[in-house]
Amino acid sequence: MLLRIIAVALLGLYLIAIGLWPPAAAPVAAALTGAAVLVGLVPAPVWLGLGAIAWHRNRKAVA
Repeated sequence: MLLRIIAVALLGLYLIAIGLWPPAAAPVAAALTGAAVLVGLVPAPVWLGLGAIAWHRNRKAVA
């Protein structure tokens, strides 16, 4: 796992050094933008309701 993190970091440094970082990062940026749009389409009360449901279902039972 640590070797994979080091390899990705070195790849990032290499891409920055040769100037290819923007084209390499474009798909990641597009995916994050799409995820932000999808999250933004759902109204805040729905997110709060889902959070309350998840909390209620996963809380420890009080004895």
